[in-house]
Amino acid sequence: MILSDKRILEEIDNGTIVIEPFDRKCLGTNSYDVHLGKYLATYKDTELDAKKHNEIVHFEIPEEGFVLQPGMLYLGVTLEYTETHGHVPFLEGKSSTGRLGIDIHATAGKGDVGFCNTWTLEISVAQPVRVYASMPIGQLIYFVVEGDIETFYNSKGNAKYNNKTIRPVESMMWKNAF
Repeated sequence: MILSDKRILEEIDNGTIVIEPFDRKCLGTNSYDVHLGKYLATYKDTELDAKKHNEIVHFEIPEEGFVLQPGMLYLGVTLEYTETHGHVPFLEGKSSTGRLGIDIHATAGKGDVGFCNTWTLEISVAQPVRVYASMPIGQLIYFVVEGDIETFYNSKGNAKYNNKTIRPVESMMWKNAF
């Protein structure tokens, strides 16, 4: 079950969903629109290694925007900080974003119950496209959880993306044992 607009507002009032900053105009029928933060990042190396810490370089989107190029992976971040304490959040692109040929996540569209942070976006484009800080970039959808939660994401000792940030975060795959 996906939460409706009224249920999202109720959960915000109850404190089980936190969205900062919150703007009532961004609430859809069953989703909440999120915006591109002012920071993007790219990996320093052109060849990445899943067993190594691949470093990124952050940069700020200038006022006149920044042109994303095909064949590049950009890490972006949502302007909004969110907390989800009783539901499973999913981040999807907006149809207007998709119609510009912008994909906002490669595979990481699902959050965990207890996730408290901004969302790092894995951005790729079909053709060159200029993007701007604060532009609508995606929408959060909240699903009902069936059953009790044993361990919330924000209380997991091995959670790799718990540190609060306003900048995109690189892959932490290298922290896994394989």
